[in-house]
Amino acid sequence: MKKSIFIAFFAALVLSMSAGFAQSPDELIVFTAASLTGAFGEIGEIYENETGIHVAFNFDGSQALRTQLENGAYADLFASANTKQMNAVRESRLMNNSSVAIFTRNKLSLIIPKDNPAKITNLSDLARPGVKIVMGTKDVPVGDYALQIIARLGNDSAYGPDYERDVLANVISQETNVNYVVTKVALGEADAGFAYISDITQDMTSKIDKIVIPDEYNIIAEYPMGMLLESKYPAESQRFMDLVMSDEGRAVLEKYGFAPVEREPMMHEETSSASAAAA
Repeated sequence: MKKSIFIAFFAALVLSMSAGFAQSPDELIVFTAASLTGAFGEIGEIYENETGIHVAFNFDGSQALRTQLENGAYADLFASANTKQMNAVRESRLMNNSSVAIFTRNKLSLIIPKDNPAKITNLSDLARPGVKIVMGTKDVPVGDYALQIIARLGNDSAYGPDYERDVLANVISQETNVNYVVTKVALGEADAGFAYISDITQDMTSKIDKIVIPDEYNIIAEYPMGMLLESKYPAESQRFMDLVMSDEGRAVLEKYGFAPVEREPMMHEETSSASAAAA
């Protein structure tokens, strides 16, 4: 009898210890769009200081992150640079749909090297023969948005009937995430590129300049974030999301050029707005 009581007590102790470990993770894994590198890096430090839990970020193009998740990669949270990639992950039944929400917005800018060797001063100059343009692939959100902007400019008679064709003919490279676009322009490997306003960080202002894309042509990028169904740490994941959407988190996002928003449940359709938004 005493032996069976001891075994039962030991089993209960092991289960209790296991539950304790499960409730106290050392690390939270967050798959994050590359354009959020600076802002989420800082928010991650705040979270770690508050909780003692390290945040391991996987920064990449949203389409690459989606593919990794669909192929079985583990993550607690996914933050995408557009709703298209988030919807794809939701349709794969990997997301806790009730947790998914739009948490910030962004828009694009044309970036040029500081010394501006091609003498680009406006959007019309992108159609000049010989101009070297770099942008994202059509599958990465920043590339998809850039293609929409070029098409809108091409539909405006002020830019001429051949504008879209001529600009696309000048594209020398299509990158899988926005960080590569910014790096190539900063290094002078391209004359111009399409990047997010948030990518023109303080440490980049000595290397690149921007040309504003008017709101009537620009795209407002909506960023959704949510918890994966397989997350082992839903309470900690929710706490990270709450931090991102708190006044402190929104202040960090705003510092990096994003337009923070109140929590907005994400609809299933891909939506983009050309109306003005705070940057």
